[in-house]
Amino acid sequence: MYPMKLTAPLKDYIWGGTRLKTDFGKQTDLEKVAESWELSCHKDGSSIIANGEYAGKTLPELLREQGKSLLGTDCAPFQEFPVLIKLIDAKDNLSVQVHPDNEYALRVEGEYGKTEMWYIVDCEPGAGLLYGFQRPISREEFQERIQKNTLLEVTNRVEVHPGDVFFIQAGTLHAIGSGILIAEIQQNSNTTYRVYDYGRIGADGKPRPLHVEKALEVTALTPPPPPAPTRPEKHEGYTSTRLSSCEYFTVDALELETGAKLLADEKSFHALLCLSGEIRLESPRGDLEIRKGESVFLPASYGAYTLTGRGKVILTQV
Repeated sequence: MYPMKLTAPLKDYIWGGTRLKTDFGKQTDLEKVAESWELSCHKDGSSIIANGEYAGKTLPELLREQGKSLLGTDCAPFQEFPVLIKLIDAKDNLSVQVHPDNEYALRVEGEYGKTEMWYIVDCEPGAGLLYGFQRPISREEFQERIQKNTLLEVTNRVEVHPGDVFFIQAGTLHAIGSGILIAEIQQNSNTTYRVYDYGRIGADGKPRPLHVEKALEVTALTPPPPPAPTRPEKHEGYTSTRLSSCEYFTVDALELETGAKLLADEKSFHALLCLSGEIRLESPRGDLEIRKGESVFLPASYGAYTLTGRGKVILTQV
């Protein structure tokens, strides 16, 4: 196996902007790009291998041909590919929404639930997001405020800055605000329950549907824990910061000064997302240039490799 560069499916949701095209090099005729699914085996859009022997195949096709051993031993408990990695350009506010946990989602939707992590790549001054409630509320108050359009009076708005990290446990009410660009690492799910959408009209000329009854069943009605502090660690040639670690994913930000020596062992694949700079991946199995906005998949047991250059890379493992 060799380092595989991925082509991302692109989504033109109504709240998206153009930065993923202008700043991150996404090639498309779409007027706006809200999301690029950088690493995906989801039925709503799968990554396509862009180089080498397997060019043109989707990542799910490769896994069906070569087997789940490409994912590593830590992925053995998961029946499906465990993660989905996105870049999200929120030019406008996203809906206020919630995702179910595994038990509810598998029973009702036929797919896994959605716990996710947000890394703030960039944002406009004063931009903010919605992160749970300010105080505990009852299910009855939650329902009444949805009906009366007063929900935002009790939600927790947090001003954000580049480098901030938020862990969004399934069941946490949330919304990305306008003017924010995010790297999102999440469970491999596309189930979302909207509860408030600012009265927007969808592409069909009708208000976008809400999912109030389902949201009432899955939303945590107490404030979420505060975001955990991150602690950079200095290494030879780079600095690493553990952004998040849970049963579904482990995510590190690598700030390369000259380079980093890394190892993809038998436990997990490595997914690399370049957020800035121009990086060169060098290894006995092949070399690759990685530019801002590009993603690379390295299978488990790939072995030792080196990233050289200056820039920022998000490394995701399971």
